[in-house]
Amino acid sequence: MGRLVAVSNRVSVPRRDAAPGGLAVGLQAAMRARNGLWFGWSGQTRPDAAGAAELVRKDGLTYATLDLTTEEYESFYLGFSNTVLWPLFHYFVDTFRYADEQYESYVRVNRRFAAELAQLLRADDLVWVHDYHLIPLAQQLREAGLRQRMGFFLHIPFPNIEVLRILPVYGELLRSLLHYDLLGFQTDNDLKAFHSAVLHMWGPRCLKPDGSIVVGNRCIRAEVFPIGVDVDQVQREACESLCSAQCQRMIAGLLDRKLMIGVDRLDYSKGLVERFRAYERFLEMHPQNANRVTFLQIAPLSRTDVRAYSTIRKELEQATGRTNGRFADTDWTPIRYLNRNFPHDVLMAFLRSARVGIVTPVRDGMNLVAKEFLAAQDPADPGVLVLSNLAGAARELTGAVQVNPYDMSGIAHAIQSSFTMPLAERRERHQRSLEVLRRNDIHAWHQRFLDTLAGVASPLPMAAPA
Repeated sequence: MGRLVAVSNRVSVPRRDAAPGGLAVGLQAAMRARNGLWFGWSGQTRPDAAGAAELVRKDGLTYATLDLTTEEYESFYLGFSNTVLWPLFHYFVDTFRYADEQYESYVRVNRRFAAELAQLLRADDLVWVHDYHLIPLAQQLREAGLRQRMGFFLHIPFPNIEVLRILPVYGELLRSLLHYDLLGFQTDNDLKAFHSAVLHMWGPRCLKPDGSIVVGNRCIRAEVFPIGVDVDQVQREACESLCSAQCQRMIAGLLDRKLMIGVDRLDYSKGLVERFRAYERFLEMHPQNANRVTFLQIAPLSRTDVRAYSTIRKELEQATGRTNGRFADTDWTPIRYLNRNFPHDVLMAFLRSARVGIVTPVRDGMNLVAKEFLAAQDPADPGVLVLSNLAGAARELTGAVQVNPYDMSGIAHAIQSSFTMPLAERRERHQRSLEVLRRNDIHAWHQRFLDTLAGVASPLPMAAPA
């Protein structure tokens, strides 16, 4: 069995003071079974970053990290990755901005990653590349003569060709994807969107009945692999951390009120502004909940150097002030809005303590918080998940109360019905969702992807596609 080499924009080197997130847990488990290597950006920037990757060995795994220069961080990461690809792939065309120099930086950084990674690869390695920052990486490795099996997994949505072709270099990105042997997507809708791009570029003859894609001498498999969570670990963390000081302070502060919780990175794709407005509408439409419920929104700051993110932060602060100003009492604050991180195990205990979990992105590839909320619940007295029908997780979690994230009144009604839902119905919905979570957990996700990648034919040298 070949070694697994995982490549991502950021590398999560284990630290004593931080519990790893769900993706890190899954990748580490997959790599540990294959004496793996994890390669990517360290998260650090230096004006003159250059040189070989720094290697660290921890807990049976090797971590190889590179720093970015200040210019690379601004043009590659903040620029093309998060001002071009992120909004476009999430269908936010109005925030999309393109600049040639940012795309050139994107290609250069991928070339530098490839040059450093190539020196670390073995002939029988399986290379698994993650997410939109590194779409050209396989092409750069192939051009350097490497023939290892290479897979790519996209954690965010893939846009339909009618949106994708707004990007001047969409053809270059699609050609880059042909250098992978296996492409993984979160949902059937994402796979269909990718097929729309393939058909637009190369015509119907390239898409075969078995779903494979043949262009020139290359045969690429493209399939759906919905990412999951480690259900047993989430349940264990949630139960063990209920007694932690942070969780006990949070529960004591509720004063026996029912809790609704949201946990999201501060990002315009998460529908936070719409969610806050919907909660205000909920208090208007159902005034009997005054002083009886509390909405806790945890939203750690994200990409603060991008203007769109500072704008949403101001909007949320204004929405919080407006709602609390209208409805608060001397002993009740309707919204508790926190821009800070908590350890993963403490967050799981927070989720378990909530009667309602609210996950209402306006577009999301999957959304693991939705799955973590359900996994963290007490099966005997579970909370209810209010879930956007535009999240990838909605395809699997039919037991959730699904809403349109732009429908303020609809969300308000969903919150009310979730708080008042009978125990028998809550148990039935939770049991249905838990069966799905176990069937498609984080271990099944990486096992299915890697088994499929290991089974593809040895890649041929790439002939230039039309």
